[in-house]
Amino acid sequence: MGETAILVAPPKRLSRARTRVESDRRRRWLVTLVCAAVAVASLAALVLAGLPDTVGSKAWAYSLDRLSRHAVAIVVVSVAVGVSTVLFQTVTGNRILTPALMGFDSLYLLIQTMLVFFMVPRPDAIAGGLISGGLSGFLGQTAIMVVASTALYLWLLGGRRTDIHLLLLVGVVFGVFFRSISSFFQRLLDPAAYLRVQDAMFASFRGVQLDVLVACGLIVAVCLGVVVMLGRRLDVMLLGRDPAVALGVNHRRVTIVVLVVVSFLVSASTALIGPVMFFGLIVANAAYALLGTTLHRFTLPVASLLGVIALAGGEMVLGALGVESALSIVIEFVGGLLFLFLLLTNRAR
Repeated sequence: MGETAILVAPPKRLSRARTRVESDRRRRWLVTLVCAAVAVASLAALVLAGLPDTVGSKAWAYSLDRLSRHAVAIVVVSVAVGVSTVLFQTVTGNRILTPALMGFDSLYLLIQTMLVFFMVPRPDAIAGGLISGGLSGFLGQTAIMVVASTALYLWLLGGRRTDIHLLLLVGVVFGVFFRSISSFFQRLLDPAAYLRVQDAMFASFRGVQLDVLVACGLIVAVCLGVVVMLGRRLDVMLLGRDPAVALGVNHRRVTIVVLVVVSFLVSASTALIGPVMFFGLIVANAAYALLGTTLHRFTLPVASLLGVIALAGGEMVLGALGVESALSIVIEFVGGLLFLFLLLTNRAR
């Protein structure tokens, strides 16, 4: 008995020591990424804001206000996209799927197209508010996308069993349907109106209004509060439906809550700056590869921080080159290559 205890105890101690080492390594990565994100975001905001040459207080106040809004917008969008993608991949059990596959970007573009097509010729208070891009426009577009996605979730997941595969299939079909309708109505627009729609096709941090940014930040903060309340149930969800139910987690309820949170995060970030299709795929898979774990207390903050670094760094480099608006194109190109890589190497689960 004594010899058996001697033989068994060291592996247990080695396993605990290895776990502590891995946790310490992940915490060090977390601290490093926080410092890097703050540095890159601050530098990018300084480069893009363009501090005035004169010492006038009004010019400096305007530049600092623009600087802070740009940096905060980058943080809010990065957190929304990173958290929503990781949560979506948790409930679907697949690292290659993103909320964009559900047609959020296509629905956003359809909303912009229909608003311009039907409301610009007959401007009124409601139409002007929705198209202007102010707070009323942001809230209106976010509400439309959230209501549409929530209705889809409740319709498909209202039964006793959660059918994620049917949800994804319907999402893909609706995405193609929305894009087809948008393309049809865009061909009917006059050139000036089409340019207005074209501006909405690409994500941009330029001209983010303070009240819209505050509203988006509040939505993201509330969603993060819900995620914190879910706690370790999210880690249990990674095991699959049957193991999660066996461990006492209401799989269907948690799935619906997560999908509603994802719809709020994606809708708010898309209405704020426009669609960033493959951005979530990039930061989520980079977080998995960097950490070597899928525990949400590590992957959620790391995916968000990597998003801040990528967005701020990309804005800074392209802004210095004078092609700031091309960031969304670069993201889609890199994300498309990563998507093909994951498919061909069969690394997505």
